[in-house]
Amino acid sequence: MNRTPAPRARLIAVASGLLAATVLTAPSANATESGARAATAAQLTAAHTALARADIAGSAWYTDTARGTVVVTVDSTVDAGEVAALTRAASTAGKPEINRANGEFTKHVAGGEYIQLPGGLRCLVGFNVRDSTGIKYALTAGHCTNTGDVTSIGTTVGSSFPGNDYAIIRYADQSDAEGSVYLWNGTYQDITNAGAAVVGQRVSTVSPTAGLRGGTVTGLNATVNYGSGGIVYGLIQTNLCSEQGSSGGPVFAATRAIGLISGGSGNCASGGTTFAQPVVEPLSAYGVSVF
Repeated sequence: MNRTPAPRARLIAVASGLLAATVLTAPSANATESGARAATAAQLTAAHTALARADIAGSAWYTDTARGTVVVTVDSTVDAGEVAALTRAASTAGKPEINRANGEFTKHVAGGEYIQLPGGLRCLVGFNVRDSTGIKYALTAGHCTNTGDVTSIGTTVGSSFPGNDYAIIRYADQSDAEGSVYLWNGTYQDITNAGAAVVGQRVSTVSPTAGLRGGTVTGLNATVNYGSGGIVYGLIQTNLCSEQGSSGGPVFAATRAIGLISGGSGNCASGGTTFAQPVVEPLSAYGVSVF
């Protein structure tokens, strides 16, 4: 097969660049470090729900069950009063750990190429997949598309956002799709399976502007409030770098598909925080598999 990257679906690439978060408020309820009692599962669940109810754009959070605390990350738009409100919302689980990420959490969409979308926007293909009959599709971010959208590679046949952040596009030309990620260095990474992320796991992403980038999974089941009702649940939080136009791109660990870029803050020059939709959810929802 010709391995020359095409300016369409074969660009199974992603960018993600984010700035390292700095701790604003140290955790106070770490039983192993300070002797304080860790929050119970019920208290952590109540805090997670209350943070969503607070509805503060630019905030993200997940529960660290090992330490029995809630970890909140806020972007540069969240002021001191809003940080205080988030702290109060999480109080059922004790004092949360609050981190500041440089930049603003945004859904990483921009004008350009790759998958051309209505309105002049662009996103990236995450992974190519196929159904039980062999028909091929591309997975991308749900905020990139609406069901029925005609894109540069085909027609969107399913889309879920907010709540989730994934979509599936049926290829107009079935020969466009191949089961690998182009690494923008003349080589490809085969993708043979999919799986769930693990905290501490090394993961990779790639973009035409930043090339292959590595990072670490820092949290699971994160909720992100992008503002204007754009709240997404169950995301993977990482320190990968990501930039505008990288939405929908792949997060992978060697041959394993892990997630689809949703958004974040920063860029690949300064770093930042990025969030990914777990890929196992759309695979199950649409009855497709990587190949």
